[in-house]
Amino acid sequence: MTGKVSSKDKFFGCIAGVHVGSSMGAIVEGYNGWDYERIEKEFGTLNQLLPYEHYKNGWLREPGTTEDGVERQKLMITAIMEKGDRVNAEDVRRIWVRDIHPNVAGVISEPFEAELLTMAKSKISAKDIGRYCDYAGLNSFARSCHPIGLINAGDVESAKEDILEVGQLYQTTNSRGLKWACVTGVAIAEATKPNATVDSVIGAIYDHCDKDEVVKEIDRELNRTSHCKDFRELREYFDGVYSGEGVPYYMSYANEVVTKGICVFKMEKGDLYNSMISAVNLGRDTDCVAAVAAGIAGSLTGSKSMPRKFIEQVDDATTLIPNTNSRRTIKENADGLYDAFQNRLRKMQRYVEEMGEQSTHNNTFLMEEK
Repeated sequence: MTGKVSSKDKFFGCIAGVHVGSSMGAIVEGYNGWDYERIEKEFGTLNQLLPYEHYKNGWLREPGTTEDGVERQKLMITAIMEKGDRVNAEDVRRIWVRDIHPNVAGVISEPFEAELLTMAKSKISAKDIGRYCDYAGLNSFARSCHPIGLINAGDVESAKEDILEVGQLYQTTNSRGLKWACVTGVAIAEATKPNATVDSVIGAIYDHCDKDEVVKEIDRELNRTSHCKDFRELREYFDGVYSGEGVPYYMSYANEVVTKGICVFKMEKGDLYNSMISAVNLGRDTDCVAAVAAGIAGSLTGSKSMPRKFIEQVDDATTLIPNTNSRRTIKENADGLYDAFQNRLRKMQRYVEEMGEQSTHNNTFLMEEK
């Protein structure tokens, strides 16, 4: 058991884990991703927010600056906040067209996202836009879809349904990337339950995600890393499993990133801070692994273990990002999602009350007829 953690703090812990973890991991992810030997040589253990550069464009980002995955996530948060409920692909597409600056591709978002934005401005269905992404197995949605899990807190089936719906903005229907994104969404929806545990989160993944490909790989690596006591043992093992290169985004495929994130989450027993530190020290796509591991951990155990100085630094850096999709603070993002979730619950409650009254009326009528 994780002790008493409020639902509101689970929302905050999730978003804080993603945003801080993404910023810290981006320092060593770089353009092609540092290997763990380089991280060890440079930092020993990386546990701070530092300036960094992406895309070789000369922009040295302030310590605490987030990256493309968080920008992607901010758009989903905005859509959920404005609707006050679950969102579909068309809801998020509307925010894309309105809020994404046309010149951010290759600056703060991935170059291929410019093509997706162009398609979003056309009249094609939002669920067809992901067909124009050349990278169906990437983690672009799996490392960003946490808000979809949060608006469906406690409702695992709806989280999975919405992941497969909204994810079609980013990747083609039934792609590997979306199957792996379901892991993130399902884990968060389960973790936000009041009595959730690390085991119940992993159990939900096993029960609700693709058995033939996704669960098989996660189960294999959880078993093989069960002996690992810290991130140094974990990364040494993973270096012999996930070491491919030579193709675009070779370190950023969803199966690698999500599997590593789940193994970190399990090893660190769902602790937010420890999950983040382990993830950013693994090597390769560190910011995305941190987003998965720390986001799920924060959804389970809340924000207590996250140093407030990191949250403040990310919030300060957010005010300086040019052309960002949103300048909301971490708390504003989390509170907006929580308020939308509460609105969803109120709507559901009104429905239950209305239909319950109708059911009572019908039962009375039937009894009178008899």
